[in-house]
Amino acid sequence: MAAADNAAIKSGISGETLMERAGAAIADAITARWTSMPVAVLCGPGNNGGDGFVVARLLKQAGWDVRLALLGTSDRLKGEAKIQAARWDGVISDLSPAILDGAELVVDALFGAGLSRPLDGAAKEVIAAISSETCVAVDIPSGLHGDTGEILGSAADAMLTVTFFRKKPGHLLEPGRSKCGEVLLADIGIPASVISEINPLQASNDPGIWQHHLPIIGPEHHKYNRGYAVIGGSSDMPGAAILAAAGARRAGAGMVTLTVPKESATIFRLSQPGAVVRTVRDTGTFSDIVGDNRVGAVLIGPGHGITVATRERTLAALRLKRPTVLDADALTVFKDTPELLFSSIEGPCVLTPHEGEFRILFKSDGDKLTRARCAAEVSGAVIVLKGSDTVIAAPDGRAAINHNAFPWLATSGAGDVLAGIITGLLAQGMASFEGAMAGVWMHGAAAAAHGPGLIAEDIPNLLPEILSKLYNDQ
Repeated sequence: MAAADNAAIKSGISGETLMERAGAAIADAITARWTSMPVAVLCGPGNNGGDGFVVARLLKQAGWDVRLALLGTSDRLKGEAKIQAARWDGVISDLSPAILDGAELVVDALFGAGLSRPLDGAAKEVIAAISSETCVAVDIPSGLHGDTGEILGSAADAMLTVTFFRKKPGHLLEPGRSKCGEVLLADIGIPASVISEINPLQASNDPGIWQHHLPIIGPEHHKYNRGYAVIGGSSDMPGAAILAAAGARRAGAGMVTLTVPKESATIFRLSQPGAVVRTVRDTGTFSDIVGDNRVGAVLIGPGHGITVATRERTLAALRLKRPTVLDADALTVFKDTPELLFSSIEGPCVLTPHEGEFRILFKSDGDKLTRARCAAEVSGAVIVLKGSDTVIAAPDGRAAINHNAFPWLATSGAGDVLAGIITGLLAQGMASFEGAMAGVWMHGAAAAAHGPGLIAEDIPNLLPEILSKLYNDQ
């Protein structure tokens, strides 16, 4: 946020104006949600505290009963925060839990996204005493690391968090995400052009990032050049590949071939009559199918089994340098030889592990964003580290944090559909990073459209409406 502020100031907007607008946005958000009540405003020693002084002044002017406490002394305030403190005509109390007595609403303006050390002293005591039902956080709840979402010792639980310009990773990554409550992104006039100046490497996974990369279908397209995907299946768990095929087809792939054992071909043909089912005897047969120059993407892993055949076919697909998505068993089969997998990735590749599969392959520590980035760099693949806060990371350091996952996606087969959606998009020519971002977002949007009671079979049938809206909004 500091970088965005500085860039905005360079463009001609004063820091004082930005702080006034920020405080006004917070005060407006409060008065839009609650009627007048006793409020305690907790101000820190930096710009977050300056925002708090503006909030206190504006709420008092609106007739609210406002008390204010400051961490530290007002003579140590600097810059815009000092200016705003001088405009406050009320009492400035020392920060202590006593400031909360009788308050029905608390504005946490102690620390923003720049905090990098654990809370201590009076700040820690006061934060521990705040009820989540009464807290509005300025920028991010105090005690959260803005870049990682990690809790620095202790952190406030907010009902509402008002932030500015862009959401930070700490708003999107757990456990920070659960601490923020409703996150309101307020416009305080920082120009969008600032993005190109500060060039952030991570972003919230929003359609605006990848929407213009969606495949364009014209009259010259037929089923093969519209997107030809090959998906591996097995006899033991045929449902996984069937779900993946449905995801790929509904994501727009014009042609899907399922490579399956002879003994299970009938169930695949009955379950996916619009797909081509090819029986494979060995890796050579599989390679012949994938080696077709019309093939745009390959998916291996869902229900495939942790077998020699899975390992051999994964390596065969990677040797052919087709855009490849590896999920589930195609990852776990390399648990003892992850270096072999990584060294074999030379073409476009997406790995879609959940946390357990990720820890089998990668030994990186730290927050989720850092771990996903390190894994992408080490493997040479785009990483989709799944969860309620899925992170998509590219080998070049770019990353996106998904924000539209819903609890009802925690159902068997949902991950297979996701792998299929990504494969379908890659088959149509989307680049790995953009295709992975789009697939993850569409997967979440389908869950949002359906609501509770979702099962994996529902997801593919919800994709056409989602795609139509994405295309219409371009």
